[in-house]
Amino acid sequence: MTSNESGATYAAAGVDIEAGDRAVELMKQWVKKTNRPEVVGGLGGFAGLFDISALKRYERPLLASATDGVGTKVALAAAMDKHDTIGHDLVGMVVDDLVVCGAEPLFMTDYICVGKVHPERVAQIVKGIAEGCVLAGCALVGGETAEHPGLLGPDEYDVAGAGTGVVEADALLGAHRVQAGDVVIAMAASGLHSNGYSLVRHVLLNQAGWQLDREVPEFGRTLGEELLEPTRIYSLDCLAITRSTEVHAFSHVTGGGLAANLARVIPDHLHARLDRGTWNPLPVFRTVAEVGRMQTLEIEKTLNMGIGMVAVVPPESVDVVLSVLADRGVEAWLLGDIVAREGAEQAGAALYGEYAN
Repeated sequence: MTSNESGATYAAAGVDIEAGDRAVELMKQWVKKTNRPEVVGGLGGFAGLFDISALKRYERPLLASATDGVGTKVALAAAMDKHDTIGHDLVGMVVDDLVVCGAEPLFMTDYICVGKVHPERVAQIVKGIAEGCVLAGCALVGGETAEHPGLLGPDEYDVAGAGTGVVEADALLGAHRVQAGDVVIAMAASGLHSNGYSLVRHVLLNQAGWQLDREVPEFGRTLGEELLEPTRIYSLDCLAITRSTEVHAFSHVTGGGLAANLARVIPDHLHARLDRGTWNPLPVFRTVAEVGRMQTLEIEKTLNMGIGMVAVVPPESVDVVLSVLADRGVEAWLLGDIVAREGAEQAGAALYGEYAN
């Protein structure tokens, strides 16, 4: 060890501990808003604590876990210097994976990696995460902000999160419940959500040369505002359905598109027929397809096309599901059905027909 005052310091290496401490202080007010009765202690410990004694009411509780990020959507948030919605996206990507199996999201943790800590910016990111957690009914029990100078530029960052939920073993949803004759119900997306942004940025920003402040009449706002539209969070809506009627499966429509994600909850001997004519994709999807001169099947492999969550239910549950979703302000409609797979018909799910105009 040397006492030489000109020696190296952590700050000189690009890591500002004081800025990190200030970021934690700024975010505390937002994290507090996510508290559930089971949360023990506050922000700042080495681990988040959650009292699971409430799980004693379950006969056989299964813990569900999920982790995700928001991909290259963070590049748009950074370019627009708008950071209070990207955390909302993060929560949606995690909790809506949890609820697919019928699990109630209990808590989340986050990881924010930055090139340089800007306390107010980090607090805005956490604000979005906290607001998303409130919408999902889960607690934000902790996280980590890491400063990585040299790995990321001063204004660059990435976010990731992990969540835990619980479901009664007998109530577990999935392919084992799906039957021929079931009905597929679509729940409308708010927009692109958090998938396919590498494609969208390539088509609209790189190939077409559009700027984020470009006013797009079809969107009724700027390109940047459309692309940063937060991901819809469906977890409480899905749980409301399961508490009201019988549900066999959910599918969260993320990377890979509608058919590929629904196929994950369809047994090999069955097939999901999805009718394009039941909805008209939002303008952003048509714009990407037209500007990029993309074939329908190609864009459907990547983007959600305006459907963010799907429920597979028995016919007698349809009216209840649609009523519950309408009461909760979620646009929903009959998308298709489940049939026995015959002959060369492909396993999983497929879209048929043409989109409505």
